[in-house]
Amino acid sequence: MSVLFRWIVLSMGLLWGCVAHADALRVGRNAPPFELTAHDGRRINLLDRQNQGWTVLYFYPKAGTPGCTAQACAFRDAIKVIRGQNAEVFGISTDDPADLRAFHDKHKLTFSLLSDPDAKVTELYGVKIPVLNMAKRWTFIIDPALVIRRIDDDVDPALDAERVAESLLRLQADR
Repeated sequence: MSVLFRWIVLSMGLLWGCVAHADALRVGRNAPPFELTAHDGRRINLLDRQNQGWTVLYFYPKAGTPGCTAQACAFRDAIKVIRGQNAEVFGISTDDPADLRAFHDKHKLTFSLLSDPDAKVTELYGVKIPVLNMAKRWTFIIDPALVIRRIDDDVDPALDAERVAESLLRLQADR
């Protein structure tokens, strides 16, 4: 078997594995529960959000990179609007808590950043980049019953917060 052929087979297997996870998470399904460490050392458990309002989980590749900084700052700037819609925002990456704390402090963020260093939650949500220990840039909106109501897999970092605020309005009007 040639090296190229083995690489193609391995790549397809990784791709299919990733698609299978992503396909399992659909709008209308329960959000997978998790517990992660926040930038400030607190433990955040998704189950604690049940009946506490809407939850926005946005996964991003790496704190401090241009796109991730634009996305985080956009959520910071829109946080009053989003919280006014009874929602809380959590950014999730595979960065360690110390890096997240530095990123959070540098950009004066006003919401929690969660560390998933072993990418278990990232993989659980189907957003792990194959071979790399990084997340794709996806956003999930979860209702108070912890049911996924929106999945955005084509995220523009600068516009994500605005789109989330608009989606929350539409989703809440439909309930």
